Amino acid sequence: MADDREVVQNEEQGVSTVAWFVTGAIIGATAAILFAPKSGKETRRYIADKADAGREAVENVSQDIVDASRDMFERGRKLVEDAADLFERGRKLVKG
Repeated sequence: MADDREVVQNEEQGVSTVAWFVTGAIIGATAAILFAPKSGKETRRYIADKADAGREAVENVSQDIVDASRDMFERGRKLVEDAADLFERGRKLVKG
């Protein structure tokens, strides 16, 4: 059971790391765009392209989070079922 907790904790840390990386990349890209020596039209086009790429990245990360959440939910459900089974077995042993 302790191993399951470590796996869940490691997955949560991985998702958090990816989210922070994406956030940092967006902030860095925005700062670079604002200080780049381009015309307004080129900059707007560039921002629109990067916004689309960022949207796609957020969608991908969001899907990863949803998948990880489903996996954690299923593991939790399995742990509850196992605990209920152990409880029932212990109750039967006590009754004799």
